[in-house]
Amino acid sequence: MKRNNILLDHTLIIDELERSIKFHNWNSILSFLPKGSYLVGGYIRDIVLNRVTDEKDIDIVVPFNAIEIGIMISENIKSKFIILDKEREIVRIIFKNISIDIANQISTTIEGDLISRDFSINSIAFLFDKKLLFDPLNGLKDLEFSLLKTYSETNLLNDPLRILRCFRFVSELNFKIDLKLVDFIKKYKRKLYLVAEERINYEIHKIVNGKNAIEAIILLKKFNIFGSDNFYKNSFFLDLKKINVTELSKKEKEKFLPLFFLAQILDELSLEQFKFSRIEITKTKLLRKWHFFLEKKNITQLTESERFLLHKELEMVLPSFIFYLPQNLRLDWLNRWRDNDDKLFHPSNLLNGDMIKKNLNIKDGPILGELLSYLSKELAYKRLNNFDEAIYKAKLWIEQNAPKCD
Repeated sequence: MKRNNILLDHTLIIDELERSIKFHNWNSILSFLPKGSYLVGGYIRDIVLNRVTDEKDIDIVVPFNAIEIGIMISENIKSKFIILDKEREIVRIIFKNISIDIANQISTTIEGDLISRDFSINSIAFLFDKKLLFDPLNGLKDLEFSLLKTYSETNLLNDPLRILRCFRFVSELNFKIDLKLVDFIKKYKRKLYLVAEERINYEIHKIVNGKNAIEAIILLKKFNIFGSDNFYKNSFFLDLKKINVTELSKKEKEKFLPLFFLAQILDELSLEQFKFSRIEITKTKLLRKWHFFLEKKNITQLTESERFLLHKELEMVLPSFIFYLPQNLRLDWLNRWRDNDDKLFHPSNLLNGDMIKKNLNIKDGPILGELLSYLSKELAYKRLNNFDEAIYKAKLWIEQNAPKCD
């Protein structure tokens, strides 16, 4: 697939780079860089692709003293400074929405450094002092054809996280993976478990939030990146080729598809292993719980209490769950969920605990919780209309359910 509307002419790319550098006022950075320093990686790639992002990731290579240079730049622009790798002298400067990584050149030549980078599309350098673009691996050509290639399998083994980063570029940029690189991925995918869990977590979040996440997730499952041989045979994992996300609005896609995709590649144990948040793990457990429940019991056969509990537990993530529903129900459920006044899809109450305690002489405890749930269910099924009715029904419920004292 040849990509249109990208910059390929070196002069045009350099002009755009210099315009961008001037626009972001890099003078406070460039003045500290020694001769022989160069820009490389995603910043150039995004300029070539005419890709606009809110966050700017800048990678700069210097001949020597990366830590010292980083400290001087950080102090000058009053930004956060982090040493990522003291031995190899790799530092990060964070300033507003700009992240600047500075590293020492590790090879005797610039070309030697570039061929050791992850992919050809990230191996294009802009030499600051010579105002020259250097592209020894034909990264521009691969950008034109939306192709992800690496120079050698050693590049993957030097940092196995690059195996996962392949799928991030599929998700974010809609790139295809070179067949030779596919073979490398299949051969070395188990090396991914040598990588720190936090780094894997970061890449997975990037993958599930990309514009083409569904294609990336399909590939992750196809290559069985995270699972044993039987991992994706679990009935919880759906055939993503049959998923139609057009029923969701743009905002719903951005908010709820990442959780759905996350649940399609990792189970709860894997989420815990890769340091996902407690909220993400809890939400995934709920998606799994109700999927398996509905596999055993037809959704039309749910009791009132079961249906109410489903909506109570899935209220905040329902659009992530609709793909587990029968096709004929999805749009209706979505439309009802979009209506904040629908008391079944958004359970609420006419009374709170304090009102009940004040009016009905009841104390905190399990009985109060059960009563509130009962009243909320009555409201959901339109058997309550106002405060007085709620008080009346609460009194009846207490008479029938509160413990009797002799």
